[in-house]
Amino acid sequence: MIHRQKIDALIVGGGPAGLAAALQLYRCGIRDLLIVERERQLGGILRQCIHDGFGLTQFGETLSGPEYAGRFIDEVKRLGIPFVTNTTVLSIAAPEGSGPSFRIVTTASPEGLKEYAAKAVILAMGCRERTRGALAIPGERPTGVFTAGVAQAYINLYNRMPAREAVILGSGDIGMIMARRLTLEGAHVQGVYEVMPYAAGLPRNIEQCLHDYDIPLHLSHTVTDIHGGSRLTGVTVSRVDEDLQPIPGTEQYIPCDTLILSVGLIPENELSLEAGVELDPRTRGALVDEHFMTSVEGIFSAGNVLHVHDLADYVSEEATRLADAASAYIAGDPLPSCTLYVLCGDGTGHVVPQRISGRTDFRLSLRVNRPMEDCRITLRQNGREILSRHLRKALPAEMITLDIPSRILSADGDLTVSVEKEVQS
Repeated sequence: MIHRQKIDALIVGGGPAGLAAALQLYRCGIRDLLIVERERQLGGILRQCIHDGFGLTQFGETLSGPEYAGRFIDEVKRLGIPFVTNTTVLSIAAPEGSGPSFRIVTTASPEGLKEYAAKAVILAMGCRERTRGALAIPGERPTGVFTAGVAQAYINLYNRMPAREAVILGSGDIGMIMARRLTLEGAHVQGVYEVMPYAAGLPRNIEQCLHDYDIPLHLSHTVTDIHGGSRLTGVTVSRVDEDLQPIPGTEQYIPCDTLILSVGLIPENELSLEAGVELDPRTRGALVDEHFMTSVEGIFSAGNVLHVHDLADYVSEEATRLADAASAYIAGDPLPSCTLYVLCGDGTGHVVPQRISGRTDFRLSLRVNRPMEDCRITLRQNGREILSRHLRKALPAEMITLDIPSRILSADGDLTVSVEKEVQS
């Protein structure tokens, strides 16, 4: 029989979201908690992100990924917050006949199976990369095709050089960062090819990683064939039309030994689905309310497992706000019921949270679905405009946040968020 331990909170994932949530829960008086991390060390993806740019929001200084994670890890250890590593969460379920008051979490480690009965479960598993299989790129199947995160791990964690002549498909942030990293390590990057007519990553990475190192960025291009035997020898690249379909006659063969894919991140939600959590098809993360509680009572979600963020600082900030709500839930304080929906209007790619109460302040996070200049964010409820904000520029790569005060909200009527180009009078 598996031993079952009762705890107040169990945090799945020891990356920036999990660490920040644990620290804030501790500050709120929740001592009986546990961080469960499947890797051998805490820190999540930050362990391999040796570039700087972390910590400006949280600490007022620029840090590398390991330094940023180290600040949180040191504090977790100083406070004596329990954590286990090399441990995988297998399932999250409600015990039969127990009601929604706690969740049974089953874990596996070299020490065997364990069960925890947690009042609150916090999902902080981060995200994963799209692979070649998800893109269905035709061609041979040689070695030398990596996702950007795998290539980054080879260089930064295992001191292995994955490429000499590289092509990068997709202009995600990690792809652009890897273009710079490979160049610094002596490789030659033929170019970054992006299927969309605009870059997918942050403008600062376009400048610092591509322009500063004379690495060309080709928009409206994609890889249409892969060549090679045991090792990649080259790829065929084609222009695409407005429907993102390759244009015949535009094929170009590019010799290379490595193809690096930076074609998007997907929240790691297999565990969430098995627990019965409802997902948002736009974010591919959980549907949450203003307290970051999912559709399953007692299960909360924040960070990249909820929706992909621009910066780790924003992940930590979001997890901190989750912990404030989760600590109140654990203490038995009633949380306002969230029966109103936040809907995506014109120009809006996704919104978080997707449900609100209309009675409390909350922070709205959103992304636009296309680049826009001189545009306006408008919030409407019951056909009435309740908030309007001008933006000089809005990009799909940059998350927009708005603090919404309860005084402008009504307790009934869904909220619609639109982003539209401003009409010049």
